[in-house]
Amino acid sequence: MEYRPLGRTGLEVSALCLGTMTFGQQNTEAEGHEQLDYALDQGINFLDTAELYSIPPRPETAGSTERIIGTWMKARGNRDKVILATKVCGLSEMTWFRSHGAPARPTRAQIFEAVDNSLKRLQTDYIDLYQLHWPGRPIVWGSNPTRWQSMPGEETPIGETLEAFGEIVKAGKVRHIGLSNESSWGTMRFLFESETRGLPRVASVQNAYSLLNRTYETNMAEVSLREDVGLLAYSALAQGYLTGKYQRGARPAGARSTLFNRGQRYELPGAEAAIDDYMAIAREAGLDISQMSLAFALSRPFMASVILGATTMEQLKTDIAAQDVKITAELEAKIDAVHQLRGNPAP
Repeated sequence: MEYRPLGRTGLEVSALCLGTMTFGQQNTEAEGHEQLDYALDQGINFLDTAELYSIPPRPETAGSTERIIGTWMKARGNRDKVILATKVCGLSEMTWFRSHGAPARPTRAQIFEAVDNSLKRLQTDYIDLYQLHWPGRPIVWGSNPTRWQSMPGEETPIGETLEAFGEIVKAGKVRHIGLSNESSWGTMRFLFESETRGLPRVASVQNAYSLLNRTYETNMAEVSLREDVGLLAYSALAQGYLTGKYQRGARPAGARSTLFNRGQRYELPGAEAAIDDYMAIAREAGLDISQMSLAFALSRPFMASVILGATTMEQLKTDIAAQDVKITAELEAKIDAVHQLRGNPAP
């Protein structure tokens, strides 16, 4: 397993990170523990979760993924062997995360409550990377749209969120901070506030990145490289669409889009044709399409870690083996040619 720096924190994280948002709905506690055991045995030292998880978000399952990780760490006694990342909700009308039933906001009071709840569920006294799951201002989801849309709504100042992060870092509850679903403006604003006010520095940004969505490269890639704020890529397999299992409207039993019908982002015009083209490249190269997709993400110079999401051990083993696939110059040229033609059909 390759290890890469997490920003300027001094931490080295595995190039593959185990995403866990299926634990608690698609995966049982026992299945989650099995995935965690295997990932650790394969050299993965980086785990990602959130107070929101499992997915899809529901009041009765909120925090279930953190609880499963917590019982695993307690049973194995291995907290010191993992770098643990979780997230606090940004601007949302969901009301089930806070004891007083208020809509989620990344305010000082809510961050204090959220971090204490996460620590309790995780059964640990510190979090290595605490991320703002999405901005505290109204913005297009994912924050790197191909078409701009102005959105009205309430806003929590970045300074207030960052000050609260500073307090929980000072208290020893959190070691480092990160962002998620953020734009280049938002990332640079957090960096400016931290540098001018002596507050914690953002270590990473967790955004979507895949062969169907390379919008991160437009502005954020340069921010990552010049500011040492690496990408933690989620949905590198486009929520399973890049495996080809949903082509022509197929709905395999037990698959996420079959169960929850939440894959519309990957069913936009042009997405299916792009998937066909990438699958053809993989076949010609004698590669598994999942492994080629993950290997491409791993090969990007701005990538700190690629987050894996699997519901079966077979999927997890296939995904982890992507670390052995090399993206040659010839293969990259073919991928880029499809991207030139198809663009980003699933931003």
